[in-house]
Amino acid sequence: MKPTHNLLLAAAIVASGTVLTSCGDQAADASKGAGAATPPAASASAVPAGDMETITPKFPKPAFQGTPIPPGNVPNLDTSKDPKTSFQAPKGTTNVAINKKVTSSDPAPVIPSPDALKLITDGDADSADGCFVELMQGPQWVQIDLEASHTIHQILAWHYHKQGIIVKGVVVQISDDPEFKTGVTTVYNADIDNGCGQGAGQDKVWVQTNHGRLIDGKGTKGRYVRLWSNGNDQDDFNRYIEVEVYATK
Repeated sequence: MKPTHNLLLAAAIVASGTVLTSCGDQAADASKGAGAATPPAASASAVPAGDMETITPKFPKPAFQGTPIPPGNVPNLDTSKDPKTSFQAPKGTTNVAINKKVTSSDPAPVIPSPDALKLITDGDADSADGCFVELMQGPQWVQIDLEASHTIHQILAWHYHKQGIIVKGVVVQISDDPEFKTGVTTVYNADIDNGCGQGAGQDKVWVQTNHGRLIDGKGTKGRYVRLWSNGNDQDDFNRYIEVEVYATK
């Protein structure tokens, strides 16, 4: 069961009038999401080999509050100063996750509401209260159904970025199997102690910012994208804001 403070927070949000469409203009009109600014997707066969373009996703304004807490000696911490804000991909690549169905290992996330998972693909990466999904403690995942198999080039994920936290156990997987029992490809694994049970990895962990994290999809073919996490360096909860999947058919 979820901690009492979660239920109280959910009640407070409802009482204040916060609803799922309160996360900015993008939530009210998903067609204005980060992926909608790119051209319509073209089939892979229609894209000439080597015909690439630069894609620059839309990032929310910085929302950080308070004094940064030094992360200390964190294994595999990405200490680079310049976040990756664009990438090269085949022409016709778009965010195919926009408004797609999201499921999770937490059967009933209550922050900010029972149908909160739709926030993860609504095109709004803002970190305001009411705009993020909070899953229970321990290893948890969110999963996006792209409705068809795609060739995935990049995945852009935002966790809660109002504080400079470090999310633990991040693992990103792609499969055509909705249960992730067969044909699973792991494209990112920063779970150095195997807390999520998907195998130990050596990819970098990072301090959360409004730039999220671009993860190389490595041209992996799949219909489902699953993202694991295992709390963060300040508490044990798992908070997601937005996931974009840049792909071609």
